[in-house]
Amino acid sequence: MLKLLSVIFGTVCGSLTGARTARLCLGLLAVCGTNAVGVAAQQGPVAPLSPAETQSLVQDVLRTEAAATQENAHPMQYKLRKTSPRLSTTKMIVETKDGDVARLVAINNGALGPEDEQKEAARLQTLLDDPALQRHREKQEQNDAGRVRKIVQALPDAFLYSFAGVVETPQGPSYRLSFLPNPNFDPGMDVEAQALKAMAGELWIDVAQHRVTRLQGTRLRDVDYMGGLLGKMEQGGTLELVQADVGNHQWRPTKMVLVMNARLLWKTVNMDTTLEMSEYAPVAGGMSYQQAIHLLVGTKGIGNRE
Repeated sequence: MLKLLSVIFGTVCGSLTGARTARLCLGLLAVCGTNAVGVAAQQGPVAPLSPAETQSLVQDVLRTEAAATQENAHPMQYKLRKTSPRLSTTKMIVETKDGDVARLVAINNGALGPEDEQKEAARLQTLLDDPALQRHREKQEQNDAGRVRKIVQALPDAFLYSFAGVVETPQGPSYRLSFLPNPNFDPGMDVEAQALKAMAGELWIDVAQHRVTRLQGTRLRDVDYMGGLLGKMEQGGTLELVQADVGNHQWRPTKMVLVMNARLLWKTVNMDTTLEMSEYAPVAGGMSYQQAIHLLVGTKGIGNRE
């Protein structure tokens, strides 16, 4: 979950490139749902949670989600489709020890033409020839993930959670928790944590594996950063995020829908974006980004200079 939220952070800040759109500014975690989850249904065998049990569950699950972002023993490749009102792109992504690597494979649901194929091959060749480019990308990924991690660490204190029932998802039953702003939460000067103010929504947690299956929310009012000097997040922004077990207890995001309007310093951000992640498959551990490029494009036409 955190890796996808890092993407959201990077998207707003304008630092995203290539594969980072698939995974992971100012804390858009605060507006998070899914259409992949099923219809709500009470599950008799699952007992209701007391207020103390609910708060403890949230703390335990968020610790698990944070720890999962540090685990890189199960890298994967997958397909990412990004859609906005004016454009859709499809990329194949490979996770490596050097960060994610992407190959563009379709634009507006159509295969790349010869010119676009040539541009993509040239981009990947440049990346292959200059490891510093990938190191720069990896550093950006780590910086964004660190900022988002701070937000997740603040989640238990930022909201008041309550048990709202049990719902059925493709993974099985999930606890359905609702949350409202905690009036006693003080983010201080922490810009990222300030994004958690004025949010309300739902958090769904898988009963069996204690992983987040859905995070949904809406901004209840405008939020100014540093009195409006750094920017403003406008009322009504929404984010829908879904996560699933894609095999062997490996949890990955499968969909995110982000709608928001904001002003960040000198930049106005208006977003209406859907990310869909699918076709997850394991790849070899310890793979380098160079090996990932060859996996994405094959051995012909790139990186093989006589």
